[in-house]
Formats: sequence, structure tokens, C-alpha cells
Amino acid sequence: MRTLFFLIVSVLIFTTLKAQVVKQNGKLKVQGTQLVNAKGEPIVLHGMSFGWHNWWPRFYNAGTVKWLRDDWKCSVVRAAMGVEPDRGYLKDSAGSLNKIKAVIDAAIKEDIYVIIDWHSHNINLAEAKTFFRNMATAYHSYPNIIYEIFNEPDHETWPEVKKYSEEVIGVIRAIDKENIILVGSPRWDQEIQLPAADPIKGFDNLMYTMHFYAGTHKQWLRDKTDEAIRKGLPIFVSECAGMQATGDGPIDHAEWKKFKDWMDEQKISWVAWSVSDKNESCSVLYPTADSEGNWKSSDIKEWGQIAKEALKNYRN
Repeated sequence: MRTLFFLIVSVLIFTTLKAQVVKQNGKLKVQGTQLVNAKGEPIVLHGMSFGWHNWWPRFYNAGTVKWLRDDWKCSVVRAAMGVEPDRGYLKDSAGSLNKIKAVIDAAIKEDIYVIIDWHSHNINLAEAKTFFRNMATAYHSYPNIIYEIFNEPDHETWPEVKKYSEEVIGVIRAIDKENIILVGSPRWDQEIQLPAADPIKGFDNLMYTMHFYAGTHKQWLRDKTDEAIRKGLPIFVSECAGMQATGDGPIDHAEWKKFKDWMDEQKISWVAWSVSDKNESCSVLYPTADSEGNWKSSDIKEWGQIAKEALKNYRN
């Protein structure tokens, strides 16, 4: 009986320690092209992105964050704050902040990392500076925080994105000297060769985002990203999925496996899109899913099952 008791206690302690992602790894930083923990050891984060907060606000709560950590084994979540649409930040800043902070605060409580994502396709410099000044002021002391300052530039040039990014980074770094900042690149984060040829200088702990949808983006994007890494560019895949870039259509299982194996080999962190219940392939949930987690298998779509299985394998 005593042996069984100690075995149970040991398992509980081990499980608790494994769940303490941030306590174990501390403040992240960039060494060369690799994300590392406070001890300088390579770390690779895996997790889920919430859908646009203005369209799927019901999932922006502590229950969902806890479920993603406990059941899906996420080490990071991404709070995707819509900027331009109705109920987005430009039209409802107070409501938007409430939703985003609910996810950030829950991630801190659950001891996982959280990406604060300015989820926009356009440059809104003044508003972004105000938002990130507020976020840095509120959260600079927490090692959990990762700032994503421009989700997916679409038709902006790299000089335009670079200038915008330098100004927003300057605002953050005036308050938060160290936490990781993610920088986007033109054409929905696929023109990664542009910042590789002309990176932002004068700031530490920057990474550059590459986004892919396996049904559309193939070996050419992996090759382009490999070349950017060879040139010294640190890469973070802050959004990805297995279907077409529209977010819909069938899952390309073979190409998703190629991307996943490639990210594992390159030690690239990735975040899957998205915790939402829209009638599309990339929304991982059906409308039957509870707003605060506790999802049954019947609540989870095909892409959600694939993403969940991949995530759980990293933290078994």
C-alpha cells in the first residue's frame, strides 16, 4: 500500500512539474536563430491560436485556456485581437481589451506562454503603438508574454512593414526590454526572404513570423524559409493549418506531415489556427462545443483532432 501511495504521489508531482511550462523555462530569448529558455537551452513551443476575438468572443475565457493547457497540452496560446472589423479594437477598444486580457491573465495563471496578437492585415500605427504601450505596461514583468505586432501584412512592402515595426518595437522596448517580439512580413507572412535580406537592427529578441496553410503552400515555402534561416533569421510559425489558405477545403494530410516534420527538424515553434466554430475546415470546433472547454470528441472537427493529437504528443 505504501509503495502504491508513493507511486501515485510521484506521478502527481511529475505531472504538475511538466505542466509548469513557464516556471521551468523562464523568460525566453533568441540565440542566433533559435528560441531558448532562461538557461540558454533550445525550446520549441506548440499551441493553438484563438480565432478573431470579435467574431468568436465566447471562447476568450479562463476555462478555454485551462482546457487547452490540460487536455490539448498547449505550451502557448495566441490571443488574436481583431483590429478593423465590427467589435474589433478600432471600434471597441475597451471590449477588445477585456477579451484579450482574459486570455492573457488565464495563460499567466496556467503557467503557459501567450502571444498578444495584433490581428490585422493593414498598418494602423498610432493605434498599435497605444495598444502595445498599454500591454507592455501591464505585462512587462511576466515572462509568459510574447508580442506579435502585425499578424499578416498583405500588400504592404517590406520597407513599410519594417518602418512600422521599428516604431512599435521602440514603444514596447521602452517598457519591456526582453520579452520576445514577433515581426510579420509581406504577402501574409510568406515573403520571409525580404526581412532576411534586410532585417531590423538595434533590438534583441526579435523573431519573424511565417504562416502556412498546407493545402496551398508547399515545398517552395519551406525552401524559402530554410534560406532565411541560413541567412540568420529567427523564425516562429505563429499561424498554420492543414487546408487551403482560404481556411476551407480538404485537409492535405501528406503536406501537413511534411510541414510538421520540417518544423520539428528545424526546432521551429508553431501555433495552429484556430479555436472557433465557423463552418469552415480551419475552425477546430463545432457549434456544440462548450464556450469554456470540456470538449467531447464529437465537438471537434477533423483539423481539430489532427492538431490536438500533434500537440499531445509533444507533452506526453
